Parts: sequence; structure tokens; C-alpha cells
Amino acid sequence: MKKGYTLIEILIVATIIVLLTAVAVVSYSNFLKQSRDSKRKTDLEQIRAALEMYRSDKDSYFDYALGNCSSYTALTSGSPKYIQSMPSDPKSSSGFYYSCEVSASDYTVGTYLETGTESPSCGNCGTTTACNYCVGPYGKK
Repeated sequence: MKKGYTLIEILIVATIIVLLTAVAVVSYSNFLKQSRDSKRKTDLEQIRAALEMYRSDKDSYFDYALGNCSSYTALTSGSPKYIQSMPSDPKSSSGFYYSCEVSASDYTVGTYLETGTESPSCGNCGTTTACNYCVGPYGKK
């Protein structure tokens, strides 16, 4: 009797390997999305803290019309600097950015979370992307 593997056995092993690889790729992709979302939330909290320190010193926020937070230089220029540099979205090369809208008494800083588990639109975070996670003076909006 010959010793070896049958075609059916080889196909079953190949199928199992393909399925395990597919599960690993999907899991890794979800992990990357969650990781970028965590960074986005942390960045928004840093911007929020800098805005609150600015308000504490100046008794009001520095007005800024709705737009890309990287253009909001009131926190990064002059002395003291309230934040070393404005953070940017982990996928900024894909057209995503943090949205800032600041008035003398209120502000909204937003981002787009890839996991999509947060509230509906609260600003614009890219050319065609609506923000779905925003913070303000009292925390999450």
C-alpha cells in the first residue's frame, strides 16, 4: 500500500489555510481601524485641552470659522504655546482632517471615526466625509 495524501486531503488543508488567512486579514484590518480611531479621540482631547487652557488665560476662545484644524494657529503660535503642533488625522494623506469651529464662547472639534459607531454628522472632516465624533467645552457632543 502506498503512503501519501489524497487529493481530497490536500484540498481540505488548503481550504482551511485560506479561511484562516482570510479571518486574520479581516481581524488585522479592524484592529487598524480601531487603532486609528483611538488616536483620533486622543488628538481631539489634546486640542480640547489646549483650547481650554487658551480660554483660561484669555477669558474667551479665539474665533475660527469652520475648517481644517491644522490652519488654526492660535494655539501653536506666540507665547505661551498651548499645544506644540496641531495633530493631524492618521489618514490625512487620504483627504481626512480634523474639523474645528470656534467662537468666542463655544467650539466644536470633530473627526470621522472609521468604525462608525458614534453619532451622526456633526461637521465636515474631508472633501466628502462628514464627522461622526465631535467634542466641545463639556466633552463629547
